Amino acid sequence: MRRGFKSEAERLATEIRERLGCSHYEPVPMDILANDLGVTLKSADELVPRHRLEELQDLQEDAFSAATFRLPGGQRVVVHNPLHSPGRTRSNQAHELAHIALDHSLRTLEKVGSLSFVTCDVEQEEEADWLGGCLLLPREVLLVAAREGKSAAQLAQQFETSEHMARFRLNASGVLVQVGRERARQRRK
Repeated sequence: MRRGFKSEAERLATEIRERLGCSHYEPVPMDILANDLGVTLKSADELVPRHRLEELQDLQEDAFSAATFRLPGGQRVVVHNPLHSPGRTRSNQAHELAHIALDHSLRTLEKVGSLSFVTCDVEQEEEADWLGGCLLLPREVLLVAAREGKSAAQLAQQFETSEHMARFRLNASGVLVQVGRERARQRRK
């Protein structure tokens, strides 16, 4: 990830939340965020039979989470996997919408022999992961939660995201280390 991106993403997430009228202490509404970005959200089972998604999941559990498509008229559509939990779905949607907010280029379809696959830019994926997490769980919220001793499960429930995302944000944002140092300083005084 490029230098300074994490701070930039925290600021961008704050700007987006403010533009949507969403406080730091409430879940960002994905449908409103999508609408703000000119994107339509669709469940994959609106496009293909659900049993086909279940077959894919049986073959490879995390083969499909979400994807962004640009239609011939320029409209963008984020398609998500309805088999995932609601919290995971929000994380998947936030990731795809982060790509759009960051104006990332859409991935390209490559062919090797008779096989087709979609390429991804690793840096863009990391940036979308980080901004998506910032949109779901702002650093200010994480800091307060860490000071209050809230668990990842409590944060996930409050912000309608996955426990995995809440744990990731608590750890990766550095708030647990920051709060630990604050407590150590207070004990020394």
